[in-house]
Amino acid sequence: MSAEAERKTENLPQWKKEEVDELESLIDEYESIGIVGITGIPSKQLQDMRRGLHGTAVVRVSRNTLQVHALEDAELDDLVSHVEGQVGLVATNDNPFTLYKELEASKTPAPINEGEVAPNDIVIPEGDTGVDPGPFVGELQGIGANARIEDGSIQVMEDSTVLAAGEEVSADLSNVLNELGIEPKEVGLDLRAVVADGVLFDPEDLDIDVEAYQSDVQTAAARARNLSVNASFPTATTAPTLIAKATGEAKSLGLQAAIEDEALMPDLVSKADAQLRALAAQIDDEEALPEELQGVEAPAAEPAADEGEDEDESADDQEDAEADADADDADDDDEDDGDGAEGLGAMFG
Repeated sequence: MSAEAERKTENLPQWKKEEVDELESLIDEYESIGIVGITGIPSKQLQDMRRGLHGTAVVRVSRNTLQVHALEDAELDDLVSHVEGQVGLVATNDNPFTLYKELEASKTPAPINEGEVAPNDIVIPEGDTGVDPGPFVGELQGIGANARIEDGSIQVMEDSTVLAAGEEVSADLSNVLNELGIEPKEVGLDLRAVVADGVLFDPEDLDIDVEAYQSDVQTAAARARNLSVNASFPTATTAPTLIAKATGEAKSLGLQAAIEDEALMPDLVSKADAQLRALAAQIDDEEALPEELQGVEAPAAEPAADEGEDEDESADDQEDAEADADADDADDDDEDDGDGAEGLGAMFG
């Protein structure tokens, strides 16, 4: 408490000092302290709201001057400017975003009275009013609603905006809205500001779409992770992925270079076996092959889809030509190297 605030409190009557002390105890007990407007809330409804917040937040109503004393003593000067009109203190251990959401959820629809300012556009919806034909149709038309008598009742022919936000409600409009049961305003604790961990939050700061915010954070985190991986920047999150990526690339390099490493041997053997079988499938003379490779057939070529008969024939001709060329090469090799069976036998043991 500052010296000036202490001096102001000392000049208060005893009962006011006790009230300020209670408010200060409330402020010290909770992590988040805010100011809520209570204008227009009936006493019974205010009590219901306070009970509804039990376990989440505490609302304390006192004289504005005493609230200011308590806030100044607690060095919460940022909240002092919001103590205006009918207000109270709200205290909670929840974060300000949760508090704002709870207070908004506690608001309920209420009728609007003559002389009040419309918080939003007031619209009389299209449809049957349920009111029998009579003077009421004139009252509707008098406030700007497109209404007439049809099928034995008063009908509103289209959605009719009868008052814009920020305009004052007339007696005629208030009476019509009450007759129709339209409650165009919400009554509840209006959070004006809240301080948590020394930071002041206005309602505009707290009115966010939580799901959209979470989605944005998740998207940003995923993009940051991808950037870290692509830039090979190791973090606690990306290190396992970077290690797995490096392991895969090292294995691929080792297979391509045929490096005789213990970890690569199974894959190298499988690769060599596949190459051997592909080569054996190209040899027409089965007697030239070891017994385990005899009867190996080359995989059938997949026909090109939707290429037309000419392209299929061209592809077949090309394959036949390549097969003939391979056969000729094999014959030439046999002639040059001697008996092919003996050569391959020596190769395969």
